[in-house]
Amino acid sequence: MIIGSCIIHLYLPGAVSLKDKRHRIKPLLHKLRRRFEVAAAEVDKQDVWQSADIAIVTVTNDIGLAHSLLEKAVHWIEEDYYDAQVLDWQIEVW
Repeated sequence: MIIGSCIIHLYLPGAVSLKDKRHRIKPLLHKLRRRFEVAAAEVDKQDVWQSADIAIVTVTNDIGLAHSLLEKAVHWIEEDYYDAQVLDWQIEVW
């Protein structure tokens, strides 16, 4: 069993309150779960308006597949999700 995880640091330009931030993060997490069949959650910076750290996790039997899936999810956020900007990301597979 291979577990892959990715922490993504996001900047949310235009978020003016915590409620607005949650309004932007919740659909992102939902789309990640449906599109990539991963577990996704906000894991840090819950009290900061324009920043969020989210985690994406997958379980598979192939290291390459886990890494590739997580990279695709990050690139999807960078290219297609306009409510957030990716500042940094790290993938771990074990």
